[in-house]
Amino acid sequence: MQPLTADASLADLQRYVAEMETERGFTGQTVYEQTWRLMEEAGELARAVRKNNGQRTLTGELIGSVDEELVDVLIFACSIANRLDIDLTDAIRAKEALNETRTWPGTRRETPTPAP
Repeated sequence: MQPLTADASLADLQRYVAEMETERGFTGQTVYEQTWRLMEEAGELARAVRKNNGQRTLTGELIGSVDEELVDVLIFACSIANRLDIDLTDAIRAKEALNETRTWPGTRRETPTPAP
């Protein structure tokens, strides 16, 4: 398996995760199983953020760094997307197109002024 290049795209990352899972024997995991692992990693990310923020953590608890836990979350998100044949780049574009039509709390949507 080739390492990711410095300019790797999201599509490159999805391909990398697929290759990594094949190489490491993880292809038999279901979407359900990978989703639970994603949730576990999200919890580990939350603990890392707490630690990074100087908040108390359990004594003796092994806590990864924020960047390590973010990577784990991203890997599992790609893993789930791959199993469901979702192109995350296309999905982000579609979701952001939808988000552009929404009004968010604390923001005001500019409405175009009609031409005279």
